[in-house]
Amino acid sequence: MTINKFTGKTKEEAIDKAKEAFGSNAVIMNVKEIKPKGLFGFLKSSTYEVTAAMDEKSNQTIKTTGTIDFKADEKISLPPLKSTKPATFDNIIKEAASIPAKKEKTEDKKQLEKQELDTLANMVEEVFDKPAAKQQNGEELKFVRILYKTLLDNEVSEKYINQILEEIEKFLRPGNSMDVILSNVYQKLILRFGQPDTIKLTGEKPRVVFFVGPTGVGKTTTIAKIASKFKVDHNKKIAFITADTYRIAATDQLRTYANILDAPMSIVYTKDELNDAVREYEQYDVVFVDTAGFSHKNETQRNDTGNLIAGLAPEYNKDVYLVLSATTKYNDLKSIVDSYKSMADYKLIFTKLDETSSYGNLLNIKLYSDANISYATNGQNVPDDIEIFDTQKIVKQLLGGRQ
Repeated sequence: MTINKFTGKTKEEAIDKAKEAFGSNAVIMNVKEIKPKGLFGFLKSSTYEVTAAMDEKSNQTIKTTGTIDFKADEKISLPPLKSTKPATFDNIIKEAASIPAKKEKTEDKKQLEKQELDTLANMVEEVFDKPAAKQQNGEELKFVRILYKTLLDNEVSEKYINQILEEIEKFLRPGNSMDVILSNVYQKLILRFGQPDTIKLTGEKPRVVFFVGPTGVGKTTTIAKIASKFKVDHNKKIAFITADTYRIAATDQLRTYANILDAPMSIVYTKDELNDAVREYEQYDVVFVDTAGFSHKNETQRNDTGNLIAGLAPEYNKDVYLVLSATTKYNDLKSIVDSYKSMADYKLIFTKLDETSSYGNLLNIKLYSDANISYATNGQNVPDDIEIFDTQKIVKQLLGGRQ
């Protein structure tokens, strides 16, 4: 007799695999639910394992489909059985034990048969009923549940929560305190956010910085805040260009900031006008370009903005920053970053952090887009309500720290 194991997501799937391999006369010896091992097993679904047997004298050919554990693939001789009872492992053992011994058998032969049956039972127990892995300490499990819920309440995607928790499982060992575990989660989150990628001046003039993003996320105000830092704090020569000709108010707003900062400003409609304006500002350190805000579903405006960015003369260094609101829903953010991905490689700026208490989307979109985060804004005041993205502060808040 040949014995194999088959697994499936459901009991029925595992049995079907056994019958596919051994045929309709397969003997189903045992059905066992296998619960996921490890600390995070409660986050996963169980699978089912079926132990099936086939008489090696059968004319049916064993098929190679199904999951087979070759440790159990051993030939075992059993007495021929005739029964109308279901062919389960328990019934096989009971019926085999009840077969009357022939008169000519000696007591030694009876003892040998009993030993063979005992050996079979022990083998099946050893191969198919191995004890589950040692359970984690109850306090550790409670801590992980709290951690999981905290991240979920902060709207971190379950996908990324599970990835992080899987990585720290190795730290859950006797002698490691909850502080050690929390410290490792903290470090994992810090690494996932990465270092802020801000505007860097290399000495080659000018550096042309484009700001793109949906309507209403605060692009123009964000430009004014960053430009003020370069002008006031770093004493750099700055200039403005706006291609946002769809909204007159946007042009007027940027002109107001330009006048306050005593910086020149140009309005452009085409890539040729863009390059002409940049040439006028060749002696400036940074040229900030404001583009039109539009719905990510508006293909025409997206193409126009993409052509403008691509049309910048290659001799100029450029950066592109995608400005997103921290209050936007995750699914919408995914659609936005996807639509801008075809336009240019970009870095991320998050606005309106003061209007939300859940920062999970910052991590979600960072990991989803694989784009670096640079700045974050938390109010309307120019130039104060902006800072280089503070990874440590955001991670502490994701883990339940006070704001």
